[in-house]
Amino acid sequence: MAIKSYEMLADQYLLSDPFAPYTSTLLGIFACKLVYHVNHLLSAAYFKGYSGLSRLKRIEWNNRAMSTVHAIFITAMSLYLVFWSNLYSDYSDNQLKPFVTLQSSPLSTFVLGVSVGYFLTDLGMIVWFYPALGGLEYVIHHLLSIASVAYAMLTGEGQLYTYMVLISETTTPGINLRWYLDTAGMKRSRTYMINGVVIFIAWLVARILLFMFLFYHLYLHYEQVKQMHTIGQSLAFGVPPILAVMNLMWFGKILKGLKKTLAKRQ
Repeated sequence: MAIKSYEMLADQYLLSDPFAPYTSTLLGIFACKLVYHVNHLLSAAYFKGYSGLSRLKRIEWNNRAMSTVHAIFITAMSLYLVFWSNLYSDYSDNQLKPFVTLQSSPLSTFVLGVSVGYFLTDLGMIVWFYPALGGLEYVIHHLLSIASVAYAMLTGEGQLYTYMVLISETTTPGINLRWYLDTAGMKRSRTYMINGVVIFIAWLVARILLFMFLFYHLYLHYEQVKQMHTIGQSLAFGVPPILAVMNLMWFGKILKGLKKTLAKRQ
């Protein structure tokens, strides 16, 4: 009974609010700030080496916790909306649905707002502490992400492809764990090696193979994509290829690092 009450509350007030894209963005920013400070308190209390880190290292430590929580949240929601829900399917009850490129829901729009809040917060930190938290490629990545996610959130266009790209965030927790292990002096541990293999597999699936599926889906639904606004078309046809190139470049570095790690253990 309580669960149904919460669902009714979310449907009637939170998700149906015309200001939901903006309130969800603010919620995303607030959640990032909360995770950042909670992680700082927990790390200071339970991780002995935390206090010995430099100021910038502590900032990055907390920033990566923030990105990890966002990655887990957005990956789970993206997988659900793309593969398990019926929102973006071509057919419903054996009947052809409207253009898949124009389908959205209050929940899908709200989730995108939370993600916009995260990317704005993270970009702000990257710029403020530049280049300690990431170089130019991270700035470009976040700007493209904000443009694509915000457009899909505000217009409802191309949300399917936006969520397909956001599934690639599934690699973020592994990347962050690798940094934590390195910072904690566990670079030669078995955990570090296993983590490298997991990152390689996750990156191959989520950022290489999934992007190939995305491009194939764009090809199959080309006429539907053409019905989108010019800006939406530009984002759909322009952003994924740019991100795919960046993913391939990073994949090369991951492969090189994995080979080096495995060679040291032989």
